[in-house]
Amino acid sequence: MKHRSPVIPDDFRCPVSLELMKDPVIVSTGQTYERSCIQKWLDAGHRTCPKTQQTLLHTALTPNYVLKSLIALWCDSNGVELPKKQGSCRSKKSGGGSGASDCDRAAIDALLEKLANGNTDQQRAAAGELRLLAKRNADNRICIAEAGAIPLLVELLSSPDPRTQEHAVTALLNLSINESNKGTIVNAGAIPDIVDVLKKGSMEARENAAATLFSLSVVDENKVAIGAAGAIPALISLLCDGSPRGKKDAATAIFNLCIYQGNKARAIRAGIVGPLMGLLRDSGGGMVDEALAILAILVSHPEGKTAIGLAEPIPVLVEVIRTGSPRNRENASAVLWSLCSGDLEQLRLARELGAEEILRELLESGTDRAKRKAGTLLEQFPRLDAAPPL
Repeated sequence: MKHRSPVIPDDFRCPVSLELMKDPVIVSTGQTYERSCIQKWLDAGHRTCPKTQQTLLHTALTPNYVLKSLIALWCDSNGVELPKKQGSCRSKKSGGGSGASDCDRAAIDALLEKLANGNTDQQRAAAGELRLLAKRNADNRICIAEAGAIPLLVELLSSPDPRTQEHAVTALLNLSINESNKGTIVNAGAIPDIVDVLKKGSMEARENAAATLFSLSVVDENKVAIGAAGAIPALISLLCDGSPRGKKDAATAIFNLCIYQGNKARAIRAGIVGPLMGLLRDSGGGMVDEALAILAILVSHPEGKTAIGLAEPIPVLVEVIRTGSPRNRENASAVLWSLCSGDLEQLRLARELGAEEILRELLESGTDRAKRKAGTLLEQFPRLDAAPPL
């Protein structure tokens, strides 16, 4: 283990692999990834941004030459070798049973011995070291899992020591970046314990528990298990009272979980619509994007449509379509379209607030999806002229 290696700036790490980027590219949401990592994501059939979960307008990858130059300068000034051609998103085969190439198996085994048999201080320190090692690179994530750390870390999720609990859940978060580790974590029975940390842990532990649940929920069958374990009410609680980062972690996890239809009902019945509307109306709170994205996915559920309709959303939706970002205008138009379809009262209110004019403008300048929603919504307004007055 290279204890004296310089700390890589977060902006230089790929959000997927957490490795130093060699060929940074920009996707349509403005996020930057290592080319091989995002290409692997796209090749697997995904059409969303891994970090924001926003739908990609297109799959073109634009080289980030400025960041590439900054990384080269940083490597030169810190004596770090530029990443090699092969990239960092492919798992490296272990040789001779010794694990991945850059990890020190003996040192990891010593840490696991402390996790299993040490006192509270030793367990805390060992979990913290594994947390850092798992964050450092892909080789360590493979080696730590192969050494059998995951079941021991899962046991520490119920530790009465708050700092040990934080280290354990964050180590599992870092390990879950490796796709094969996700299954190992779930098979070790981690989901109920992670949900318990989400409910009762420190703020840092709750935030990282939310991020871990998001990471695990990338696997579709895990969405069902996480929802069934009671995660959604706890995520809604974090969405309401968390730090800015905690709120974003909670929103990302909720969005991903609600791709599964059964979790939409769970979220609606847990009272998510009120907090989402509060975030949507608080334009300075930095959560408008996330609130709209979740509302757009919940409104497709009958209970969601009813609950959102009762929250008097039309004025704020019309305002977002008038002044919001392209992505937010798209999501707001999708929600508005769903609410107004078959509901003359909502449609009449939208017209009174000037929706027709801004929808015509959206029809000219919006994203493809926003144009489709604007067009079909504009076709609804003549029904008002044929309907008897209220």
